[in-house]
Amino acid sequence: MTTLPLDRTALDPRPDLNMQRGACPALSAPMMTGDGLLARVALTDAVTPAQLAGLCRLALRHGNGILDISARGNLQVRGLTEMSAPLLDTNVRALNLPLREGLAVETPPLAGLDDGEIADPRPLAEAIRQEAHGIEGLAPKMSVVVDGQGTLRLSHLLADIRLIAVRSDGGIRWKLLLGGAEATGRIYGLFGETDAIEAAILLLRELAATGGKARGRDLASGLPLNDGAAPSASLFGIFALSDNLCAAGIGPAFGQAQAEDLIALCTEAERLGVRSLKPALDHSLMFFGPRPACKLLVDFAGRKGFITAPGDPRGNIAACPGSPACSSATIATREIAANAAGEYADLLDGSFKLHITGCPKGCAHPQPAALSLCGTADGVSLIAQGKTTEKPFASVAFADTNASLGRIAELVRAERGEGENSAACLARLGPGRLAAAVMSGRS
Repeated sequence: MTTLPLDRTALDPRPDLNMQRGACPALSAPMMTGDGLLARVALTDAVTPAQLAGLCRLALRHGNGILDISARGNLQVRGLTEMSAPLLDTNVRALNLPLREGLAVETPPLAGLDDGEIADPRPLAEAIRQEAHGIEGLAPKMSVVVDGQGTLRLSHLLADIRLIAVRSDGGIRWKLLLGGAEATGRIYGLFGETDAIEAAILLLRELAATGGKARGRDLASGLPLNDGAAPSASLFGIFALSDNLCAAGIGPAFGQAQAEDLIALCTEAERLGVRSLKPALDHSLMFFGPRPACKLLVDFAGRKGFITAPGDPRGNIAACPGSPACSSATIATREIAANAAGEYADLLDGSFKLHITGCPKGCAHPQPAALSLCGTADGVSLIAQGKTTEKPFASVAFADTNASLGRIAELVRAERGEGENSAACLARLGPGRLAAAVMSGRS
């Protein structure tokens, strides 16, 4: 086992709003939002189309019929009441879904079916999940990522503890990182599978003993920075798998769908012979079945308004529910997002996620973004190359948001060099040029 020393002498006491966004809603502990209580249904494995359709019918019966798919691939039922939330809890458990209880241990959506994986991460993830039972006092949003390095990665997801399969002279090993995304995590050590499980559990116990606000990054002082990460591929489209299967990545616009639309999609999937599905990262659903069935399902979903291809600009926007759905939000994020996708597709070229958030908590995209629009009490703040808590380069009234984004898109269109993508151009232009563009059309 290779390991590196930890500096546990002190935790960073500085508050970080983006990493302290409050406890996650749960099926048995819903959270109040602007449109009622919200309950999260987190799964550990795939379900059948009929099971998801059953959940959607419960959302219609007990909530307002709106479901979210979170950035980390969790289902959320909206519009519950104090009376209906316990009924939803009981009825969902009767569906016999593979519900996650306790610590979030996440694997890529194609784990175990991807011929390109270095290793199947699921056994290691399940062992950590089982061993972590009984560890009390962990931070509410504590997460572990186990990534086999296949076609679809979890490299951009924030994680307290991250295990990545790597090839070495001794065979397959697991690199353990602490804190952040893969590119910003700190290297704790390189382990065989058994030692990797033991190390992860020891670290979780260390964090629990330190206190309910301790995160993986708090144990990373003095550790070397990871040597980068491959860019994340889009989850939308069709992916070839082992055993003559394919996966179809489909998602509702901006992560939110009407229950009736999801029921129709599931009904069609079942009719076509699609065997199973799982909610996945980036607000998507991954359907598994024969290639002809997946192709027909993608065509059906496209006609129904779902995102089905990497080039869809809606898939390059991270937008929270916004006002009025969220009580913390001050702006209608989805209205801004829909307009941006319709008018500025050339800016949304897939090189970055345009982050549109109703408040500085930035729940939809807690990582730094090339460009963020953040709702405030006074309007909309525009932030470049940072988190939504950082200083904006410009602030505008809500009514000026679309025009301001249009001026930025026009500037990028005019200044983008040959072969340069939007993210690189935005970074090169910098906050000063972006601010000048936004202010140029204001009297």
